[in-house]
Amino acid sequence: MADPNERNGDNGRKPGSADDADLSARLQSLDARISQASAQRAEAEPRSRPTSDSSALGQAFRLSAEFVAGVAAGGILGWIVDRLFGTSPWGLIVCLILGFCAGMLNLMRAAGMVKSARYDDKR
Repeated sequence: MADPNERNGDNGRKPGSADDADLSARLQSLDARISQASAQRAEAEPRSRPTSDSSALGQAFRLSAEFVAGVAAGGILGWIVDRLFGTSPWGLIVCLILGFCAGMLNLMRAAGMVKSARYDDKR
């Protein structure tokens, strides 16, 4: 039978100062490698954005206002056409569709996806 005082192949060996010094040296080496790896990772990773970006929020409001203004202008113009010419509801429907298209075009222009209407190719 096994000796109850013996643990996991320890063979009754007691830790000494040499073991403590070896463990301390290994821990210091590990700390140095971890801090070096953290510094390299921080340099390699791109900086994260702040949680609230006011310029992005302003651009979102601007783009939504461009779209809503086009649809609202088309709706108002359609309502006026219907009142003047008695073509209810066709003037409103047609002008709302045109307002939607104008709002989408304004949205794409404001986002920079389409050239501005004032762009002159002759220059």
